[in-house]
Amino acid sequence: MCRLFGLTAAPERITATFWLLDAPDSLAAQSHREPDGTGLGYFDEQGLARVHRQPIAAYTDLEFAQQAQHVSSTTFVAHVRYASTGRLSAANTHPFCQQGRLFAHNGVVRGLPDLDARLGASRALVRGETDSERVFALITDEITRADGDVTAGLVSACRWIAANLPVFALNLVLATATDLWALRYPEVHPLYVLPRQPGGHSGDRHLDHASARGRIRVRAHDLATRPAVVVASERMDENPAWRPLQPGELLHVAPYLGVVSSIAIPDPPVHQLTLADLHPDQARSQVA
Repeated sequence: MCRLFGLTAAPERITATFWLLDAPDSLAAQSHREPDGTGLGYFDEQGLARVHRQPIAAYTDLEFAQQAQHVSSTTFVAHVRYASTGRLSAANTHPFCQQGRLFAHNGVVRGLPDLDARLGASRALVRGETDSERVFALITDEITRADGDVTAGLVSACRWIAANLPVFALNLVLATATDLWALRYPEVHPLYVLPRQPGGHSGDRHLDHASARGRIRVRAHDLATRPAVVVASERMDENPAWRPLQPGELLHVAPYLGVVSSIAIPDPPVHQLTLADLHPDQARSQVA
């Protein structure tokens, strides 16, 4: 299963250190598939989106992904990819960037010819081969149709996918320099949110989050004194404020960390896929 991570302190800029492949212990390394790519997206001081991403096709790539990456931003999106659609390439590695927004996805969506037909001229936004980037292109197209309303565009795109395409899972994180959105859909994979107070649970600790399976690790000393909201595929520390998003729940974190949540897609996909429906490689990517 791909690992999603989003963090916002907007409008405050914070500095964070990411290890996108914190070395797993020997048991984890033996019992879980190795990742196929890592990526980190953030916004520079001018508010422009920046992305560092690479496939993992050799030991040197793996070694690079385990090195510390220090970045400053208002919002961050990190992703560890277990490939289900598309080759191992930078173009197929998350997060993706379109029209100044960052996007990462966990799941499988089929019916790509139908999705391409729906995209029309917006298919030109897609540089790689993945279902994920096509989903992002549809969201981008629908945001444009909604006169720039990101929430409305995201909901419209995902409802169309749920009604018209075979879907296994559509968990996603989308970010601008000022806002963060997260969707869990349907109930196949978990997605958690943490509204983190300054200093965390104890009130005097910087953020130090680590995936239980040894993948993403994040440290941010600025958050010893500042609040933030974190979204992740799993609980990443002992803070009791973590909660799972409900199936179909869309979370929007606005500037100054105002959180709005609603069940945006109440019904399951019309064409719900199961692991048995997936190609063996796709199925392995969803349980890694």
